[in-house]
Amino acid sequence: MRRFLACLMALAVLLTSAISFAEETDASDKQAIEYALNLANNPDQEWSYNASADAWTLSVVTAVLYPVIENEEGVSVCVPGAYVSGIDTDGDGTADLNAQTYTEAVKGRLVIDYDATVTSSNGQTYTAATAPVILNTGAAGYGNSSNTTASSTYAAEGYINVACGNRGKQDSYTDADGNTVYTGDAPSCLADQKAATRFVKYNILLGNLPGSVDYWVSTGGSGGGAHAAMFAATSNHPDFYDYQIAVGAVGVYRNADGTYSTTVTIDGEEVELSDGAWGCVAYSAITSLYEADMAMAFEYTLNTEYAHNTEFQKALAEILSQEYMEYINAQNLTVEESLVGFDLDADGELASTIALTIEYDPEKYADTNGYGGTYLELYLAEFISNLQWYADNLEYADGWTWFDADGNALSDDAVAAMTSADKAAALIEGRYTKASSGGMRGGPGGMGRGGNFAGGTPPDGGMRGGFPGRDGSSTETNTTLPEGQAPEGGFSPDSAGTTGTEGSGDELLAGTPDAGSTQSASSTVNSSNYSSFEEMLEAYRSDIAEIEAGDAYGKNLVQLYHPLNYIGADGTESPVWARIVCGAAEGDISMFNSLNMQIAWLNHGTDAVIEWQWDGGHVPGEILGNSLALYVDQMYGKYVDGATAIEKPAAEKQTTNGPSESASGTDLSSWVTLDENGTVSFTLADLMRNYRTKGASKATPGFDVIDYGQEDYVFGSSTQNARHWSVWVLRALEENAQTLEALFQQ
Repeated sequence: MRRFLACLMALAVLLTSAISFAEETDASDKQAIEYALNLANNPDQEWSYNASADAWTLSVVTAVLYPVIENEEGVSVCVPGAYVSGIDTDGDGTADLNAQTYTEAVKGRLVIDYDATVTSSNGQTYTAATAPVILNTGAAGYGNSSNTTASSTYAAEGYINVACGNRGKQDSYTDADGNTVYTGDAPSCLADQKAATRFVKYNILLGNLPGSVDYWVSTGGSGGGAHAAMFAATSNHPDFYDYQIAVGAVGVYRNADGTYSTTVTIDGEEVELSDGAWGCVAYSAITSLYEADMAMAFEYTLNTEYAHNTEFQKALAEILSQEYMEYINAQNLTVEESLVGFDLDADGELASTIALTIEYDPEKYADTNGYGGTYLELYLAEFISNLQWYADNLEYADGWTWFDADGNALSDDAVAAMTSADKAAALIEGRYTKASSGGMRGGPGGMGRGGNFAGGTPPDGGMRGGFPGRDGSSTETNTTLPEGQAPEGGFSPDSAGTTGTEGSGDELLAGTPDAGSTQSASSTVNSSNYSSFEEMLEAYRSDIAEIEAGDAYGKNLVQLYHPLNYIGADGTESPVWARIVCGAAEGDISMFNSLNMQIAWLNHGTDAVIEWQWDGGHVPGEILGNSLALYVDQMYGKYVDGATAIEKPAAEKQTTNGPSESASGTDLSSWVTLDENGTVSFTLADLMRNYRTKGASKATPGFDVIDYGQEDYVFGSSTQNARHWSVWVLRALEENAQTLEALFQQ
């Protein structure tokens, strides 16, 4: 690949006369890029075959003409074997090797069978021209992702699977003068994923790869979930074009008048090429960062019993909570009851459009520290709905151990005789143990290419040891885990280390450039980096002023990574559907973030759902009969003419009790009511006191980096890898300086 890339770069230099991609892209530049990134012109492309999965996988190829860090700007594709007649090894257009004659990886071009079909496990039928394409967004903790070969996870479903690398925070390379240059600044993660998308779509249009350019699905977990959501929210928006142009992405060029062209030349015709998404499945999406500190402070504040570690933390959280109320009320949010499915005005119908506001009345809402209103009524309704779904779907529980009121495991006959109502009652009383324990254990905000999952079928990735995750070191050892199961010790990121250089892998680093550490919810230190409040305040002012001055393209990076700026905005191609799955108990981000994205998407025509999975932690697994493939197939059936309407398969009744000796479920019965009709209910105050903030693992607002997770450090520059960036925190510090300074470091 390096030899081929070097030859093409030399060709591009001759054709472009060393042009600057901040300037006009002329015809010869476009020709160079499109020639270089046409897989038919790449003699180094190599295909391997996995007989057990019946899938062909493309070796990693570079997705852009001018990569900054080559082994983080590549792409690989895995395609179902049914779509492949074989591999053309001599360039004559016919297959010289096929699945039956395959012995080892071979260089050559894919020969596609457009007549073949694959029927998914849910009954949806696809061809090489209609197959959905799954893009696995890495960016663990907004960090880098090394190139990896795509796994065969979705081959049996008929999907095309794409794995791509990306630059990330604290990434750097050494320039020609020996200087260290940081290159992982926002939006490099997203720009690299968009460039990879253009590469694959371009080669689909050329006939080099199977798949549909119209049914593109982004998915990932945590930091990857954030990018999956942002990828869909910013589909084909011009704000991100310059960053793709800079690395020589295909299908996005600058015109002489400063506008952009997004066409590629195919058979002499100009064809539009989009970096957009049709759908999105984001697990624990750590976005939007713009709102995150306020939203998490507000969520903690709704719990009257939440114990802040210092008075400084408590005071700042109260200030940020007031800011969040003002922020939400200034958005003039509304929601249609028919879209969210809740009768918010209690008139017996789902016909109203509800204005969403937060009210502050210390007497009326004393049990939630003075906060109430329709916005919080919607928040509560989502939680109740998600617990209700959990209780209603327990027939899909497989391998659980059920117990009686005295703590004794039920007999197999008793389990077989359990009704849905019996299981719902056991759930509320905590009389169960899932098939196996584990799952996320409060990781610091980001698993990689497609995330990592406690159970069910996860988005693809390739975690060390074969589990899907950050580094993608294995193609064929990805595993579908039993429900609730995680690798021993849970999923956790690599230990912090020094700032990476080219090819350093996927290290997740936290803290300031010098400190290399992050503060958790248990910390009692308000700042480990500043000796005085004024010193911290000046650092905020300086960093935020630099960000607001704009980058090389005049963009404010914080605003650039704020998905709500792009949902419904002019220039954005809205996805048809989006699904955001969070653990209801996770402490890595406030649930208000996903709620705000859903509201924005619904109001702009996207079929958007949020699932706050009860008992789920950070990056939860698919449970109780759900899966990514089921949802994709259902959306395909719903929105594609002639497709099959897909129903969730019926549950298989559990007839044998599990092996656990004691119950591990949480008893909710002291604050959750289950009536005779199987309907659950609880109050917002009880939810906050007894459940929602119990999972808090990130630092409460009040630290020098206002750290709710490692993502705070994504907004670096060419000379430093971390900056303070929250204008809301700066405002709180400035407007309340006298109060906060008196409490600082006490």
